[in-house]
Amino acid sequence: MRAELERQYEEFVRGRLARLHRTAYLLCGDGHRADDIVQATLTALYVNWKKAASADNIDGFTHRILVRRYLDERRLRWSRVRLGDVPDRTAGGAGAEQRMGDRDELMAALRKLPKGQRAVIVLRYFDDLSVEATAEALNCSVGNVKSQCSRGLAALREALGEEHRIKMGGLA
Repeated sequence: MRAELERQYEEFVRGRLARLHRTAYLLCGDGHRADDIVQATLTALYVNWKKAASADNIDGFTHRILVRRYLDERRLRWSRVRLGDVPDRTAGGAGAEQRMGDRDELMAALRKLPKGQRAVIVLRYFDDLSVEATAEALNCSVGNVKSQCSRGLAALREALGEEHRIKMGGLA
């Protein structure tokens, strides 16, 4: 890769890495798997950087790769193998235990959604993408995004109940 393209790639990755990791974590619910998904995404992005750099929406291009890597990873048989227990988390001050419980409930509810609905919810509400950008990232129609979003939100509302709907107003 030419030096200028490599510099652009490094700058793009530096600015988006935390967001990509958060998106991957919300999709799969596991920090280590999220690391693997992000690494696979960044590798594919590097290989295709010349094409990505000339795309109208580099973020959409990257999100499409990330979602595809997540879906591919879910299809692999080894992804269902648990190698060990999840380490205990320590509380980080007043209210941290409650926030962790809320987060755990949200993650459990997200995991119950079908993969398409989960991807739409994560991209729309956690990554704050527009309906059009979400459709582009998932390579589907705007109508499909709206439909999956509606069904996914209804399922989350039902799973989380009224009390959490108020706390997590962004999903209401």
